[in-house]
Amino acid sequence: MKYKNKNKAILLLEDGTVFHGKSIGFSGTKGGEICFNTGMTGYQEVYTDPSYYGQIMVNTNAHIGNYGVHPDESESDSPKVFGVVINSFSDDYSRGQAVDNLNNYLVKHEIPGICDVDTRKIVRHIRNKGAMNAIISSEILDIDELKKELAKVPSMEGLELSSYVTTKEPYEMGQDDGIKLAVMDYGIKSSILKQLIQRGFRCKVFPSSASFKETEEWNPQAYFLSNGPGDPGVMTDAINNSKQIIESDKPLFGICLGHQLIALANGIKTFKMHNGHRGLNQPVLNTESGRSEITSQNHGFSIVTEDVEKSSLVVATHLNLNDNTVEGLRMKDKKVFSVQYHPESSPGPHDSRYLFDQFISLIN
Repeated sequence: MKYKNKNKAILLLEDGTVFHGKSIGFSGTKGGEICFNTGMTGYQEVYTDPSYYGQIMVNTNAHIGNYGVHPDESESDSPKVFGVVINSFSDDYSRGQAVDNLNNYLVKHEIPGICDVDTRKIVRHIRNKGAMNAIISSEILDIDELKKELAKVPSMEGLELSSYVTTKEPYEMGQDDGIKLAVMDYGIKSSILKQLIQRGFRCKVFPSSASFKETEEWNPQAYFLSNGPGDPGVMTDAINNSKQIIESDKPLFGICLGHQLIALANGIKTFKMHNGHRGLNQPVLNTESGRSEITSQNHGFSIVTEDVEKSSLVVATHLNLNDNTVEGLRMKDKKVFSVQYHPESSPGPHDSRYLFDQFISLIN
């Protein structure tokens, strides 16, 4: 059913491109880096993924909102996107298990959005021009005034954001007699913790600011570095912390931002991608098994392939089959490995969940 709201909204891109549509969600103004996700489902999981903090999300799937929202499908306690851009929006839903419609959910969490815009045109534009800042507003309809507000939005490059989405205090979860795993929370998805707990871990989740000394006081048997938002290259403390974990010779597994931190700890640089990889169908080659995997991904930064090839410390274990970027690493002489993509999926295929079992084997 077509969304009935008549209130106007504007999407303004950093290069001056303007799109006019209808307001959805919270009435207001919000800016961030615009990006797109190619997933055909899972909008709630995408919106609540802390790795999207600071970004305006364009859904490439035309119909959004038609199955409502459900508490079991959140990856954190609230949406972390700064805004949503949708073609055909529905505030009616057909799923009996849903507890609310998407519009009420966005209003509750003060997330503004715009619909009735040509998302295919928007995606083609930012695909060609590259990632850029943008702003959504249903209250400032004067373009010149909106440009002034957009100019205040910081660039994603050089921006540290994990401190905004990490836990404030350490907490424990999982099996009491399980393997003690210190989890560094840079914006961890709840599905990652579920996968770890299902495999028998006793997890203690630490804030991103926790030092190696603090985590070692708990005497963990292994470490995990989580996903998260922002530019990994400016996370000096996290990089140094990763170096100390590696030097401790304890098993270490990193996902997404955690993968990039492990790379940086080994002298491998990161760079901001033209658009990044965000979706549920990215093909990846496991270079050690020769098998391909269809993966769920969400990252705007990657590691420098040439640095990996020259390194005496690490080898590439996974490659993206679309652009040959490095999607996985393994240290040669340490129990350390990482992947750029999301093996826990949610949403997405389950091809790569074997990596959690691989982590267990590495520890045992």
